[in-house]
Amino acid sequence: MDKDRRPRHVAIIMDGNGRWAKARGMSRTQGHLEGVKRVEEIIKAARDMGIKFLTIYAFSTENWSRPQDEVSMIMRTFIMVLGQKAKELGKNGIRINFIGRRQGVPAEVLKAMDDAAHVTKNNTTMTLNIAFNYGARGEIVDAIKSIFTQTREGKIKIEDIDEKLISSHLYTKDQPDPDLLIRTSGEERISNFLLWQLSYAELYFTDKYWPEFNEEEFLKALTSYAQRERRWGGIKI
Repeated sequence: MDKDRRPRHVAIIMDGNGRWAKARGMSRTQGHLEGVKRVEEIIKAARDMGIKFLTIYAFSTENWSRPQDEVSMIMRTFIMVLGQKAKELGKNGIRINFIGRRQGVPAEVLKAMDDAAHVTKNNTTMTLNIAFNYGARGEIVDAIKSIFTQTREGKIKIEDIDEKLISSHLYTKDQPDPDLLIRTSGEERISNFLLWQLSYAELYFTDKYWPEFNEEEFLKALTSYAQRERRWGGIKI
């Protein structure tokens, strides 16, 4: 793929683990475990293709309302996968960065997150943003609170507040906005994900459930992106 046509930042809503499992007479747990395999595959593919930033929607603030046994299973799996894969990702030059609120996240999960971030903090080949306990509206609220606090303290002037300053207070500060958003499972909505950052992203929807979204499907999404003409709100003459 032409380097100039390749997205620098790809965001993914990984949807459909449960429905994939149900269609095969399997448990939701099995669906989530199969989904983890696709995460590993897509991270490797993104790195090999030279993508600098990959953001995956792992667990939303709304996901806490799922059945307790499913939430507990997701937490255990998350801790296990981070413990097993952080060093491996680190050796491949990948920096793990978590975006989302820490409040309400179990202490053992926070420790696994902090350990993974620490082990990979100096890597520069690719940044893997894992959106965990994440909600875009909450992110914007947090940014507003931070700006208001600094304004009250005299560190920011009202007239200095612009889009660039707001972006610098989001969880993804110092990173380019996503060029491409991929959502699996046939759903065509953003679901409270990166609402500010996705303003001009190209959107790609596929009927494939996440456990079916392999490297070949990822390449299809990148190829679709490469064939588009981005106008950034302007008109191509």
